[in-house]
Amino acid sequence: MATLRSYIFIDQLQPQTMCYLGSWIRGSLPRSNMAAQVIEVAPGLDIEALTDVALKAADVQAGILVVERQFGYLEIHSRDVAAVKAAAEAVLDAMGMTADKAMRPKILASKVVTRIDPNHAFLINRNKGGSMILGGETLFVLETEPAAYAILAANAAEKAATIKIVDYRMIGATGRLYLSGTESEVRAAATAAQAALGV
Repeated sequence: MATLRSYIFIDQLQPQTMCYLGSWIRGSLPRSNMAAQVIEVAPGLDIEALTDVALKAADVQAGILVVERQFGYLEIHSRDVAAVKAAAEAVLDAMGMTADKAMRPKILASKVVTRIDPNHAFLINRNKGGSMILGGETLFVLETEPAAYAILAANAAEKAATIKIVDYRMIGATGRLYLSGTESEVRAAATAAQAALGV
């Protein structure tokens, strides 16, 4: 029987969160303010049949379909919130589950680092996928399990504060989020990110 690792509804994809997602996905590109649903399951191959269910249930587009070592990921989106919710509900019905059966997010690490040294910024930027952190900015890092919750944390942080999304990883054993900006904005973003994960 499949495990529902994450079931994440995003009412409005924020611009940086959406653009970062668009930099690596191979499916349909979402747009800012679209509704999105992310579903993560184990075993990974189960996501194939569930994708078929979602796409046949409502008029939504798929941005992510990934089968990673142990886990499978699906991201669907649309301007029509009801369509996203209908497709996601169809997936739950096919699994014989309800949304509350999804694993609760767990924060494994969370840290604010003030006034980043320029050499530290250089090292972070070598592996980044989003905006660049600059020396003197404040950095917020967060690690979560299951991994897909990183997108929820990023989107919530961007809604709450004027920050830069440097990177977020939502595929794999754990998810990671890197944000930067002024200390006050980063602290506000960190609070919102953690609150979105129920902490």
